Amino acid sequence: MKFTLSWLKKHLKTEATIDEVVEAMTLAGLEVEEVENPAEKLAEFSIAKVLTAEKHPDADKLKVCTVETRDGVKQIVCGAPNARADMTVAYAPLGAYIPGLDFSLDKKPRKIRGVESSGMMCSGKELEIDEDADGILDLDPSFEMGLPLADALGLNDPVIDFEVTPNRPDWLGVNSIARDLAAVGLGELITPDVPETKGTFPCPVDIKIEAQDACPAFAGRVIRGVKNGPSPQWLQDQLKAIGLRPISALVDITNFITYDRARPLHFYDVAKLSGGINVRFGQGEDFAALDDKTYTAGASDVAICDDSGVLGLGGIVGEESSGCDATTTDILIESAYFDPLTIRRTAKRLGINSDAKYRFERGVDTGSVMDGVELATAMVLEICGGEASEISLAGTVPVPPLAINFDPMQVHHLTSLSLSDDEMERILTDLGFVVERGPIWTVGVPTWRRDCTEGADLVEEIARIHGYHNLEAVSLPPLPGRREPTATLTQNRTRLARRALAARGLSEAITWSFALQDHAKLFGGGDSTMLLDNPISSDLDCMRPSALIHLLLAGQRNADKGYPRSALFELGPVYYGTDPKDQALTIAGMRRVETERHWAGECEITALSAKADALDALAAMGANTANLQTMDAVGDHWHPGRSASLRMGPKNVLASFGELHPRVLKAMGINCRVVAFEIWPEAIPAPRKKSASKAKAALALSDFMPVHRDFAFIVSEDVAANDVLRAAAGADKQLISDVNLFDVYRGQGVEDDHKSLAIDVTLSPKDATLTDKDIDAVSDKIISAVMKVGGRLRG
Repeated sequence: MKFTLSWLKKHLKTEATIDEVVEAMTLAGLEVEEVENPAEKLAEFSIAKVLTAEKHPDADKLKVCTVETRDGVKQIVCGAPNARADMTVAYAPLGAYIPGLDFSLDKKPRKIRGVESSGMMCSGKELEIDEDADGILDLDPSFEMGLPLADALGLNDPVIDFEVTPNRPDWLGVNSIARDLAAVGLGELITPDVPETKGTFPCPVDIKIEAQDACPAFAGRVIRGVKNGPSPQWLQDQLKAIGLRPISALVDITNFITYDRARPLHFYDVAKLSGGINVRFGQGEDFAALDDKTYTAGASDVAICDDSGVLGLGGIVGEESSGCDATTTDILIESAYFDPLTIRRTAKRLGINSDAKYRFERGVDTGSVMDGVELATAMVLEICGGEASEISLAGTVPVPPLAINFDPMQVHHLTSLSLSDDEMERILTDLGFVVERGPIWTVGVPTWRRDCTEGADLVEEIARIHGYHNLEAVSLPPLPGRREPTATLTQNRTRLARRALAARGLSEAITWSFALQDHAKLFGGGDSTMLLDNPISSDLDCMRPSALIHLLLAGQRNADKGYPRSALFELGPVYYGTDPKDQALTIAGMRRVETERHWAGECEITALSAKADALDALAAMGANTANLQTMDAVGDHWHPGRSASLRMGPKNVLASFGELHPRVLKAMGINCRVVAFEIWPEAIPAPRKKSASKAKAALALSDFMPVHRDFAFIVSEDVAANDVLRAAAGADKQLISDVNLFDVYRGQGVEDDHKSLAIDVTLSPKDATLTDKDIDAVSDKIISAVMKVGGRLRG
């Protein structure tokens, strides 16, 4: 919704500046999006007088003009055909920015065909104030030389653009905005009363309504003997200021009232009507609309018809052939009320967006049905002349909203505001409500405020006008007893995991829970039951089975823009079916394997990099990573032989990690190797008992030096190194504090289909220094434990 400051002042008597108006609107709940002042882009331009205009010596179409400007007399070469002596023009000095041409003049005079030129005389199109580009502006000779152009043309009028919330259709009229600003104390409401015009003859056009539910009321009046020419300059200027193109006096009047009073109207050329007006539902008829498109009025669409067929869709768009033009002499004014749901349904089906539809679908003031006719009558008679008939009303204007029983104490109870009864009554009265005070107030609701149905709505209005910024911040009283934390175990754990992954250099991403079905199929999803009925985009038509999908695509987009080696992770849901139990929480992450140029050398990224990421996140969430089993990865999207899973037992998968399958990467357009991981936080068992304290346990350090012993075991190729490490670590849990694999050997001295695994075992004594006998005893236990999983000590 747009309006100018001067337009607002037709309804509000105020001396407030544009900044004060915007601030008051914002505090009253009107969300101002933009303020545009045409005077700002015209600040460099001023009025100048052409003294002489001589033909250019070397160019037939150019003239050399001497121009009196505020910077002195200047010589300007001009190519406009209408340039002449004694002309009043718009002058642009050297260095000025020309908005219509999107360039700035040189700061020094330049020669045009050998003649020096200082500045420019501008056309309306070059200044973006009209469409005329054939000649320079020929202004009123009475304008004083040197006067700022914006002041001379009356363009020093800021335009305010603000967002209208769906519950406030009255804000689509400037008069309602003025009413709210007057209520907050910015000025006095001076909206003119609606004049009444007494008809001199009966309305000759018969009006009837068959679709009573869709169009409860239709008021019409004929004005004969009108002259439809250009509208007055003030009206054209008002419409052009808010981006509307003046068309003719009759059309401009309807547009003006639509924005001035939020009352859409329509004028019919009586000479083009065939019989009377009938408001009914469509019957599959096609008609050519005023927007140069053809529509079909269906059985659910309310149509305005005459004997020849459809004249338009009520409250949405009119039909072309019945519209007013320069030959129109008699008009029928339509001021009706249409059901908002019917309007919204029809406009959405046909894809129509008009100023009338925008208002009717939100709910036009029912009290303006008759006022709309009278307003239009007054303006038509004043601008176009003519003689008005009596008003013909078909149907019944909807009754006003029900009054509200209001307890004024609600204001304090709901907002803690302590306002006097007089102040609360003043606010409601200024907003158009009618107040009858008593122990319980009876508040009459104006027809333009049907969104107010109960006492809480009135409390909101009082608080809004008094100012939300005046509400005192009061803390809620503390509740007795100990309060349990609101975060769940999983929420606390995942927060720690996110910190751990960020510390490892991965950036957190938030992506869609939807994916392309073809991509979902690559990760084990993409079933037809997971398709969306109404996707927001054609490439987001399926619920995702893996959070890796969008991380991979984001990494590729980064690389395409010159930012390689993306390392991303995301915490979010994935979906395997339509039941709630088929949704799971995952932490997914990936690193792109790309060459890096760095003075310190390239840091190699392998499947073990993803394993380290996953283990760090699992450890942060409290998983006992020392006891995890390494088994095959879950899913066909992992590279066989370069991936694995971390499990607590054969069936409880905590994470999968490794390289992604080249087939998957190629299908998604990923042009490099990628290592990744997927963690399932909800699979981590809850702690057996709740710790009495959030503090970490005391650090236990031994007073005795640890002892390291190395072992090399021969095992078959099908024995996992992790099985050997777990067996060795479990040989003596009291003394063995750590076991690490430091070498894998295949070759001479090791038979085929076998490998040698070298491990480092750390023994940490707690009570006394270990003797050779103690160390040998533990060593024998380690050898025996490894032999049970298929290993033998290498000779």
